[in-house]
Amino acid sequence: MDFKDFIDKLSLELTLPLPGKDVQLRMTSNIRIRELLDLTNMDMDHAIKSSVLILLYPGEGNGIPIFVVTLRPTYDGVHSGQISLPGGRYEHHDEDLMQTALRETDEEIGVDRGKVSVIGKLTELYIPPSNYIVQPFIGFTPSRPVFRPQPEEVEQIIEIPVHELVDEKNRMEKEFEVRGIHFKAPSFVIDGKIIWGATAMILSEFKEILQKILS
Repeated sequence: MDFKDFIDKLSLELTLPLPGKDVQLRMTSNIRIRELLDLTNMDMDHAIKSSVLILLYPGEGNGIPIFVVTLRPTYDGVHSGQISLPGGRYEHHDEDLMQTALRETDEEIGVDRGKVSVIGKLTELYIPPSNYIVQPFIGFTPSRPVFRPQPEEVEQIIEIPVHELVDEKNRMEKEFEVRGIHFKAPSFVIDGKIIWGATAMILSEFKEILQKILS
């Protein structure tokens, strides 16, 4: 399957009912599951609207679909040092959440929003620790972008072939300590990089869709 065929099949899948929250929950800890299932803990009316972008492009020389995530710098915040998708909070000058994702991708990793074609979105996700509600979008560029990471927000750009996300050997339980709490959480471990938390939950739904079109 070449990159164009892949995008065509993915675009079609995104018009169908999405796998949804049950698939997202496969990649979260028992601690977080209890929070997400207890609606009384969700301040949805005051949640901060945000969006992220799963940006796809063909690998150079082989056309294998690749998507990009970023390693956040270490800072005093709940998502310090984590791997995330490019994106951020909605601003009043954004036309909609899709424009938020494109603007933030441009600002964080330097990909011109005018060169990205958005083909659909995934299930929104509420993140209790930061009170964010995140809308993931999926888009692509016809060739590998020239990345220009913003140093204050991006320590490293990580490029992941889609088949690595689908490969079950890259899903494993890892131990974490956050704010003095020790716990285990399912994670994607790809080329030594650990993806967990909200990003893993979003990618879990993406993985479910990928399995349909790559099988």
